[in-house]
Amino acid sequence: MKKLLLLLLTATVIFAGECKYEATNVAVNWTAYKTPLKIGVGGTFDNVKVNTTASTTAQALVNSSSVTIDTSKINSKNPGRDAKLVKFFFDVQNVKTIQAKVLSSDDKIVQVAITMNNVTRTVPMRIVYTDSTIEAKGNIDLADFNMLPSLSSLTKACFAKHQGKTWQDVEIAFNIKTKKSCK
Repeated sequence: MKKLLLLLLTATVIFAGECKYEATNVAVNWTAYKTPLKIGVGGTFDNVKVNTTASTTAQALVNSSSVTIDTSKINSKNPGRDAKLVKFFFDVQNVKTIQAKVLSSDDKIVQVAITMNNVTRTVPMRIVYTDSTIEAKGNIDLADFNMLPSLSSLTKACFAKHQGKTWQDVEIAFNIKTKKSCK
């Protein structure tokens, strides 16, 4: 009986083949804050160019990931707000794209190099792996990217709605939908 079980286990390992993880969809989300009560306003970017490599593990897939984000295609589910964010925030300092590249990851933290306004900073993000998704969340400080002139412009343009306060910290997240296929 032991020989039969050992034979079945060996055959399973030999014929199982190699599995590959692939990204099927990537979303980049953000939450910015307004008013003295720090009310969150969230959204996504609608034009994100993704570069990943099919990999044998979900972590290796993450480590191969990079994105280029078109800042003119922002989506907060409010077209008027979206136009203001482009005009009074990104266009003020001529920020047309944001780049992000994963530098390293483990089972809890991913280190991402983010480039905005010609400034690159490494941002640690908490990461969670599930069977079909990989989600990472972190925070950036707009001052780290020399974006305070844009923040000031947005605060002025939205002064009444923001009650004079727009916060300089922004939560960022990425969500990768994955597909695992085994030969």
